[in-house]
Amino acid sequence: MIDGQHATGRRGVPGRLLYLEGAGVSRPRVVLSVAVSLDGYIDDTIPERLYLSNERDFDGVDQLRAESDAILIGAETVRRDNPWLWLRSQERRESRVAAGKPANLLKVTVTASGDIDPDARMFHQHIEAGKPLVYTTVEGAEKIGVKLASVADVVAIPDADFWGTLLDDLGRRGVGQLIVEGGTHIHTAFLEAGLADELRYALAPLLIGQSDAPRFVNPAQFPGGTRRRLEFVDATTLDDVVVLRYRPKNTSVTVHGQ
Repeated sequence: MIDGQHATGRRGVPGRLLYLEGAGVSRPRVVLSVAVSLDGYIDDTIPERLYLSNERDFDGVDQLRAESDAILIGAETVRRDNPWLWLRSQERRESRVAAGKPANLLKVTVTASGDIDPDARMFHQHIEAGKPLVYTTVEGAEKIGVKLASVADVVAIPDADFWGTLLDDLGRRGVGQLIVEGGTHIHTAFLEAGLADELRYALAPLLIGQSDAPRFVNPAQFPGGTRRRLEFVDATTLDDVVVLRYRPKNTSVTVHGQ
C-alpha cells in the first residue's frame, strides 16, 4: 500500500513507489481528448509534428486542461512529440492560482517498458503541481531504476487491473478530473476498460491515408460491443474543426428492428 513516500517494492526495486491496493477511494472523472483526421488518424508518419487542430480548438483544449487537475499521455507521445503539457493561457494560469490551485496541472505518463528519457520536457518545465508521475509495471520500474528519481515519482503497479489501480492512486492524490491526451494505446485502454467519463473528439478536415500511421484506437473488445451507442453531449464548430462530445459510460444499447 502506498503511503506517499518512496518505498522498496517487490523484486528489490529500489526507491520506487509500489501501489498494492486500489479500492475505497474516489476515482477522478476521466475526459479523453483527441483530434483526428476525417479517416480516423491522429498523426501521420512524417517526422515533423502534424497539427490536426486549429487555434480555436487548441484554446478549447487549453480551457479543458485548466478545468482539470492532472493530464496524462503515453510514453510514445513523450518520445515522439516531447510536449511541455502546460497551460498556454497566462490568464487561465492566474485564475487557477487565485482559486488556490497550482498554475499548471500534475503531469502523468504511462510506460510498460520503462523506456522513457529523464530529459523529456514534461519533467523539467511548469511542474507547479509537483513531480510528474510515471506509472509502469514492476518490470518497467526495474528498467527505470533510479534514472528518474530526481525528476519524477515512479509508481509500479503489479495489479491485473492496471488502469483502475492507476485511477485509484490519482484519486488518493486528490485528482478530481483527469484529462487524457493519448495516443492510440492509452485511448484504447481507457475505453476498453470502461473508464472514460467523456470523450472530446475534434474532427479535422484532413485525410492521412497512411496505413501505418497511428489511429485513434486499436481493435479491442469495447463494453457493449458493436451495437452500443455512446451518449451524445453536443457539437461545436470551431472554424474548420468540429468538436463532438460523447459520454462513453452510457450503457444503452440500440437493437435494430425495435
